[in-house]
Amino acid sequence: MAYDEELETRVRNILEKEGVDYELKYMFGGVAFMIRGHMSVGVLKEDLLVKVGKEAHDAAMEEPHTRPMDFTKKAMKGLLFVEPAGTRSGASLVKWVQRGVAFAASQPEKPTKAPRLPKKASGGKIKPSVSPRNPSGSRAKP
Repeated sequence: MAYDEELETRVRNILEKEGVDYELKYMFGGVAFMIRGHMSVGVLKEDLLVKVGKEAHDAAMEEPHTRPMDFTKKAMKGLLFVEPAGTRSGASLVKWVQRGVAFAASQPEKPTKAPRLPKKASGGKIKPSVSPRNPSGSRAKP
């Protein structure tokens, strides 16, 4: 199990009940809920990942069942994990989701990126198919 799908469903239900527009983005073996192009909360293994911002980080870390987000072996200020004991009750999960949503909503909206095209085996360059019968490389029949 890469992440707790039940916790994902609970988060999704809170966002939908509150009428929050979000996108799901699968990253780092879990799922993130993106709001206005910014991560708000996510689920990684059995933990809730919450983005509270650098200014609110220290105060949030004082709350029970939290620990720094250290996925890369280096703590990332502004992100924290909430252990399952801190999201067991519906009220506590709502509180954490609302904090993540509030932070994401406070940020300027990020423009949507154009979808990436898959790279070809030739290193991303598309070569026209040139043959002796079709030296121009076009697909139109002569």
